[in-house]
Amino acid sequence: MTETGTTVIKGGPMIGLRPENRRQKIVKSLWIGLWLFYLSAPVTDLVRGGHGLGARLLGALGLVTFIAWYLFLVFRTARQTEVRRVLLSVGVLSAQATLLSLSLGREWLVLFVYVSISSGAALPAEISRFTVPGATALLAVTALAVPSGDEYLAGLLIPALMGGFAMVGIRAMIRTTVELREARATVAQLAANEERLRMARDLHDLLGHSLSLITLKSELAGRMLPGSPEQAAQQVADIERVSRQALVDVREAVSGYRRPTLPGELAGARTALTAAGVRADLPAEAVEDLPEDVESALAWSLREAVTNVVRHSGARQCTVRLEVLQTLAGRVVELSVADDGGGGLAVAGNGLTGLTERLEAVGGTLSAGATGKKGFRLLARIPLGSGS
Repeated sequence: MTETGTTVIKGGPMIGLRPENRRQKIVKSLWIGLWLFYLSAPVTDLVRGGHGLGARLLGALGLVTFIAWYLFLVFRTARQTEVRRVLLSVGVLSAQATLLSLSLGREWLVLFVYVSISSGAALPAEISRFTVPGATALLAVTALAVPSGDEYLAGLLIPALMGGFAMVGIRAMIRTTVELREARATVAQLAANEERLRMARDLHDLLGHSLSLITLKSELAGRMLPGSPEQAAQQVADIERVSRQALVDVREAVSGYRRPTLPGELAGARTALTAAGVRADLPAEAVEDLPEDVESALAWSLREAVTNVVRHSGARQCTVRLEVLQTLAGRVVELSVADDGGGGLAVAGNGLTGLTERLEAVGGTLSAGATGKKGFRLLARIPLGSGS
């Protein structure tokens, strides 16, 4: 985050943004230093231009001052409170470029290109759209006043104008990217908040009535205990029945929230396999319009299979296939997870036994075993009804 609360983009030259750490400063310095190569013309003029010693010293001092001011300018971020300061810096650069060009010759006209680019990179678009043409116009006027400057004018006008506006465009693109990332983070936060509210509403709807009924019957049982123990016992039995039903409702609600989906598990499998250094060959999309219980069983199978490939197989490649097949017995959906390692699925916990139970609950079958001398394959098949 910048001082103004703006999210910065990692990597890149950070055009129009203040570097926040050492790495960003180094990257931006290298990027800016690359474009200082075009100052070779003024440097060559100082060495071979035939100027006197005094002119060389003043020219060298002026060039160093120009570069220092230019670097100071492009490393700044033109926040709203700094626009006047940046405009003053652009004015100082323009004055230096004009004075050096008029004093030392046409080779120094290239400084105006840096004036234009720095104004486009450091100033907001609503201001730089005027300063870039202004710097280009000043270049043209100065070139006409410098001896033989018109010969350099054609080669400098387009770089000054296009370079400045290119910086304006890049700066706007970076700002837009930052805003999009912030908007995406905001949307994700809002979605999470909405999910919390939905869970709160669902739990309230599930437990509100049951807990109220339990409270009421508890009070009744307390009043009946001294004189009517049989009626009090009936109230206690009702309390037990209501509490058990509330527990069942909560478990069903929680299992619904935790129900895995095939698209989510495919994405998670790709991430897990890649992180473990296993080449992942997965389908691009999941099978659509599967019944929820079928999709859930396949998703659990995929999660367990990939987890054990990562933990136990030592495989280098894992291939996942998910497709609907037409057989003599009808349509079936088939999930295959094969690796080239030497391990297998762990039986403990939700291993083969747990997966078999999940698949049998929806009429499916599970087979798993070695595929030759090397490799392991899990195959889950679930029949689909005619309406699936």
